[in-house]
Amino acid sequence: MSKRVGFATRMGAIAAAVGSAVGLGNIWRFPYEAGVNGGGAFILVYIGCIIVMGIPVILSEFIIGRSTHSNMKAALKKLSPGKKYYLFTYVCILGSFIVIGFYSVVCGWIIEYLYQAALGGLSGHTPQEYSDMFTSLISNPWRCVGWTVLFLILNFMVMSRGIEKGIERVASIMMPLLFLILIVFCVKSLFLPGASKGLKFLFYPDFSQLTLRGVLDAFGQAFLSLSIGISCLVTYSSYFKDDTSLTKDGATVAVLDTLVAILSGIMIFPAVFSFGVEPTAGPRLIFEVLPGIFQQMSGGYVWALLFFLLVFFASLTSTISLSEIPITFLIEEHKQSRPKAILWTALFTFVLATLAALSFNVLDDIKLFGKNIFDIMDYAASNVFMLLGGLFTAVYVGWILDRKVVHDQLTNGGRLKGTAEPYLIFCLRYVAPVSIIFIFLYLTGII
Repeated sequence: MSKRVGFATRMGAIAAAVGSAVGLGNIWRFPYEAGVNGGGAFILVYIGCIIVMGIPVILSEFIIGRSTHSNMKAALKKLSPGKKYYLFTYVCILGSFIVIGFYSVVCGWIIEYLYQAALGGLSGHTPQEYSDMFTSLISNPWRCVGWTVLFLILNFMVMSRGIEKGIERVASIMMPLLFLILIVFCVKSLFLPGASKGLKFLFYPDFSQLTLRGVLDAFGQAFLSLSIGISCLVTYSSYFKDDTSLTKDGATVAVLDTLVAILSGIMIFPAVFSFGVEPTAGPRLIFEVLPGIFQQMSGGYVWALLFFLLVFFASLTSTISLSEIPITFLIEEHKQSRPKAILWTALFTFVLATLAALSFNVLDDIKLFGKNIFDIMDYAASNVFMLLGGLFTAVYVGWILDRKVVHDQLTNGGRLKGTAEPYLIFCLRYVAPVSIIFIFLYLTGII
């Protein structure tokens, strides 16, 4: 049997893991949620959530993956022989497909806007015209599906190069560039007139604006931002070297992901307030508000181009990690070659992504509880699959997995200090499960 390929360098492994975590939620959701929920007060709660829930669940996925150097199903079989815990793997795989299905549609929109930015097509429009441009894009089935398919082709081209030459190499290039572009944008935003209003909106700690729902929003944002719960990090950590410090790498992933979210706020909201635009979040911020702001800046063509290059990097590194889950599963559990595993993954993904893309036009009359296909997939992935996966992982490592495995992984067989182990177990047993249950109840509208 051939030796299992892994990440060639520690920096490459971290870049891939950070790329998995960093996504559009860091850019279009976190800054607005912070601003409307007490600014610095929300950020403090968010950081606390990362410490007591985010990092522990990251480490639980790392422990499962690195201890077995296997996909999720094989890992659970090795760690709990004779038990049926491995069946949860299918929940993770389905969840990964659903996330890629709707997420790649948004990524297709990003490529369209990157193309328009390159051609100068985002300049010289009124706010209403920017709104009409986005509406025209999503209502046109050929454009919407075409850009989505192009994005998926790029995604699977990277996957076809394998772990070291594909995933690691792309992440090692894109993540430093993402941070560089972010920092350049932040410097630009900070020198805009009236930038202080945007910084106050984002950072001023107003605890009177931080309600219980704001706290739950912080927990939900912290959980979803890290892309934990559907075994992305189990899959990636299965390629880690045995001398990797899981504690250091887990903390590094969480810190860099949080840094991207905060830098995104510094990039966006000083500019939003400087040009007198109402703060907002989501697709409207990315595809309607920001293009209008860029055209008012000196060198607006360059800023628009850089911004959509930035969000393209963030989106591609996320879908790469999601795609590797079913690919690794098919290779190791069904003995398929990597090209064949990629082909089957791509075909199934294309079907789901096409349905999601058409839900804004041809299939817009198909709704469930008032949600179209895209919204249903988004809701199911964020509110069900990721949360269930996170809950399972925390409970499994905290309560079920042999403590010797946890100790060996955190200390690399006794070569490192395991000072974080008691804290990790406490968080995984009590804090993380309770937090995830409350997030689920909140996001599903039960509380």
